[in-house]
Amino acid sequence: MIKVHLSDIIEIMVSAGYEVTVYPTQRPKDATEKSSEYGSEFDRIVVSGGDGTLDEVVSGLMPLEKKCPVGYIPAGSTNDYASSLGLESDMKKAADTAVNGTPTPVDVGKFGDAYFVYVAAFGIFTETSYTTSQQLKNVLGHAAYILSAFKQLRDIPSYRMQVEYDGNVLYDEFIYGMVTNTVSVGGMKGLISGEVDLGDGLFEVTLVRMPKNPIELSQIVSSLTGVDTETDMVTSFQTSRVKFTAAEEIPWTLDGEYGGKPTEVEIRAIHGAVRIVS
Repeated sequence: MIKVHLSDIIEIMVSAGYEVTVYPTQRPKDATEKSSEYGSEFDRIVVSGGDGTLDEVVSGLMPLEKKCPVGYIPAGSTNDYASSLGLESDMKKAADTAVNGTPTPVDVGKFGDAYFVYVAAFGIFTETSYTTSQQLKNVLGHAAYILSAFKQLRDIPSYRMQVEYDGNVLYDEFIYGMVTNTVSVGGMKGLISGEVDLGDGLFEVTLVRMPKNPIELSQIVSSLTGVDTETDMVTSFQTSRVKFTAAEEIPWTLDGEYGGKPTEVEIRAIHGAVRIVS
């Protein structure tokens, strides 16, 4: 909890030559409003919280022509993006990095008119990554993430949609999809295939088809747990732009927060949109 370390953190910042202003957020989207208001005036904004709080700050900076670098002191439950950045979980070490580290350009996702930092997702696993118990994760690793999700299989929702990217068109029934710029989701590493570079202008896309029998279900579990990634039930690719079109409204989450229910949405990577200190 940052309150315990706040005095030490401020001292680290002052010792680095900064005049420090501290602001505790008061309500949802407050960090978005404040970063939008002051993001061009300050030399650096340092945010402490979970990935959702970082999302708010980045969303506030995105419309600005001049954006100050962002330092990040992770204090959430999963901190997927902090892990991708290689940030320390120790708050004082993270604070030192936030003021003395190197600002590095990273990509930001644009989801319609909204923004996200590391994941836009729909379907069965969307809530699971945030509700699976940490004890189960510790014992079983990211298999726990999959097992918790498949408890819902009797009532599993599926979405028939068209997915367009780089001249390719997929049309199928999917139970899950995610567009990511992170090495882990919900604290689970290994769900995302391929090399992940936070600043390469490309996002990783993972789509899981609706299983029609136990064999196909087994293939999905094997693929997502890394046992056997060769299956037609899970499609993965990298792209800078992808468009989803469906006949019905589909609920999405952006960095773990509600992202609306569009029937059509284009998602694109904005290359090197903000600088995060790491």
